[in-house]
Amino acid sequence: MLKIKPTYSTRISIILSILFFLGCIVGIFFMPHLVDTFISITETVSNRSAITSGGKILIFIFSYAVLFDLMLADIFLFLLLKRVQKSLVFTKKSIALLRGVAWCCLALGGFFGLLGIYFRLSLVPAFAAVFLGLCLRVVKNVIEQATEIKSENDLTV
Repeated sequence: MLKIKPTYSTRISIILSILFFLGCIVGIFFMPHLVDTFISITETVSNRSAITSGGKILIFIFSYAVLFDLMLADIFLFLLLKRVQKSLVFTKKSIALLRGVAWCCLALGGFFGLLGIYFRLSLVPAFAAVFLGLCLRVVKNVIEQATEIKSENDLTV
């Protein structure tokens, strides 16, 4: 399997994080077109009634909420990666950033779940986002415990 040096891996992750953020910024401008296209496709394919104008407004609100939540999670990840680059992993600040990413994932699950009112298929990413949030909470708890052990060991030396 391909093995990349940790410093290169962190740099690659930082670059990908920046590219993802830039993609989200582009998404802000294309969101109205994307939502309209998605609504028209689902109305053509499904046999349910058309979405009302109030429903379209809610879909736009949830779609932008998803996008801004993704941007916030990406900012947290970027800051966490910068801390990893400086070897500041086992600190309270790093744990707080990881906690923030986990809560963003759980919020994404909620937003996608609310979109499930109109698009049943959005329940799939809702479930995936909640599961990812749960996994990140577990990782956060492990790192938090390791930080406490490191802190105790630093005091005994």
